[in-house]
Amino acid sequence: MISKPKFKICRRLGPGIYDKCQTSKFSASSGKFSGRGGRPKALSEYGSQLVEKQKVRFSYGISERQLSNYVKKAVQAKGVGTVDKLFEKLESRLDNVVYRMGLGNSRRAARQMVSHGHFVVNNHKVTIPSYEVKMGDLIKIREGSKNKKIFDNLGEKLKEYNFPAWVSFDVAKMEGKILNKPKNTETFLDLDAVLEFYSR
Repeated sequence: MISKPKFKICRRLGPGIYDKCQTSKFSASSGKFSGRGGRPKALSEYGSQLVEKQKVRFSYGISERQLSNYVKKAVQAKGVGTVDKLFEKLESRLDNVVYRMGLGNSRRAARQMVSHGHFVVNNHKVTIPSYEVKMGDLIKIREGSKNKKIFDNLGEKLKEYNFPAWVSFDVAKMEGKILNKPKNTETFLDLDAVLEFYSR
């Protein structure tokens, strides 16, 4: 069941923020509130940019400082579009990669799995969710964690799962690989607005 704070965040920022908000049950329940308080006020340009920034923060579960640092690095990068670089930085977090491989039901769950030391990257145990993976990196489920309940029936769970084109996961070997750089195909997030917010 979705908690009240998350429910409020989803109503304010949209159902794409949390996986639990992307259900017909949430759509039906949130519809009850749409007519209250009259017509919603139109957001200013600043207000719209602020909303987009909050969407990114809550979607990836990162702090204001972390997002600000990702934006700075994206702006300083050379040879790549700033929006694409920002998306790449966000998606290359280890907790997000674990989530994209279908190993965690949500980014929050994936972050906890990383923090608890269930994964090794290139044969080194990593417990930092924000650890940045690179193309060619191997992410394995740690030997001592393979029999944990959270990894039960992994083959069944991933049978119907659609992997992003830039990652793969071999259930037999219990390891995944970063095949390419993440491509910005996320339509829910307006990263241009986020960059404009920080450029003020």
